[in-house]
Amino acid sequence: MGEKSKTWEYQLQYIRDVSNLLGLEPAIHEIICKPKAILQVSMPVRMDDDSIKNFDGFRVRYNDALGPTKGGIRYYPDLDLDTEKALAALMTCKNAVVNLPYGGAKGGIDCDPKKLSKGELERLTRAYAAAISSFVGVDVDIPAPDVGTDSQTMAWFADEYYKITSKIIPGIITGKPIALGGSQGRTGATGRGCFFATVEASKASNFPIKGSAVSIQGFGNVAYHAAINFYEAGCKIVAVSDSTGGIYSKDGVDPRQLMEYKTKSGSVTGFPNSKIITSLDPLTVDCDILVPAALEGMITGKNANDVKAKMIVEAANAPTTPEGDRILNEKGIIIIPDILANAGGVTVSHFEWVQNRIGLYWAAKEVDQRLEQVMSQAFKDVYEQTKKYDVNLRMGAHALALGRVAEAMKLLGRI
Repeated sequence: MGEKSKTWEYQLQYIRDVSNLLGLEPAIHEIICKPKAILQVSMPVRMDDDSIKNFDGFRVRYNDALGPTKGGIRYYPDLDLDTEKALAALMTCKNAVVNLPYGGAKGGIDCDPKKLSKGELERLTRAYAAAISSFVGVDVDIPAPDVGTDSQTMAWFADEYYKITSKIIPGIITGKPIALGGSQGRTGATGRGCFFATVEASKASNFPIKGSAVSIQGFGNVAYHAAINFYEAGCKIVAVSDSTGGIYSKDGVDPRQLMEYKTKSGSVTGFPNSKIITSLDPLTVDCDILVPAALEGMITGKNANDVKAKMIVEAANAPTTPEGDRILNEKGIIIIPDILANAGGVTVSHFEWVQNRIGLYWAAKEVDQRLEQVMSQAFKDVYEQTKKYDVNLRMGAHALALGRVAEAMKLLGRI
């Protein structure tokens, strides 16, 4: 069984460990270990060559004790239900950590968006929106972008939902283009949130950020905006990778110049004055701060001993397996866990949802200030849990999250 397919198993392990730590009643543990609702759909789509291809899709609403569920839509090859369940559970914890009035959800389509034309992607998105329209809603479940999707995907989804329901409800989905009710600051929110979390962690651990060498696995939207924030704070971006390979530069690279190069060439490899490395090498190069910003299960028991970073900021969801986590902790590496580090995206998605519902929109500066406030408070809340239970940041974050979910379940009378 591959590390990716074990993501659900790993998530259940974290839930079990934290339930024991908090002394949760067996009934609460049993409920938290199961998604509330799962929808699996099959969608025939007409391709550009006039053939019909069938696609499988999912939507998982995990737990709604804290509010309507919230989570992304991903388009990815070999997408499977167990991984979506794990990511929906993580979203439940993530939303609780930053104290948003949401439960957790996740969904997506088993496809390779890179192999589909724009027309095929639009028809597929509209088919998916139609298939899950009765399963989502502004007060039920609010999707957003994830791996393989973007603001254009959200626009197509919204339009199809409007047609089906005969109602224009912008808050049905977040991560939309600005012109359609999207929020200022949403595009760079996850990467910027990672930076804000790192700033708080640096204060708590007396770990200086300025002058640090930063290695980033991935160079999509989250990784790019994280890179910009670290670069502007005086860090050196020494390594970056994408799905085709990576680069290393001891003197550091300007992420904006690197993105311009990738946009033209299709890859980061070959960037001037850099050494070509593999997609996985950024995990183990010499650096002070490591930002895994790709997919699940990247740091494992097989490569964790080779990690040289002093601090890891998990920009991706579940990038570290439990065995990898154990090794990293034994090495004394500070880990800002995914459910805290990458919560900036869903935080600004919440801002978008609020703005859509009140019909009043905030300037980029106000959004950024609100995001910094949320991330700062979330880190402090997590850090308090680490002291209370004498645990690391990952366990502290899960303790904070599941404690809030359990309290809500009790108050609602669900147990």
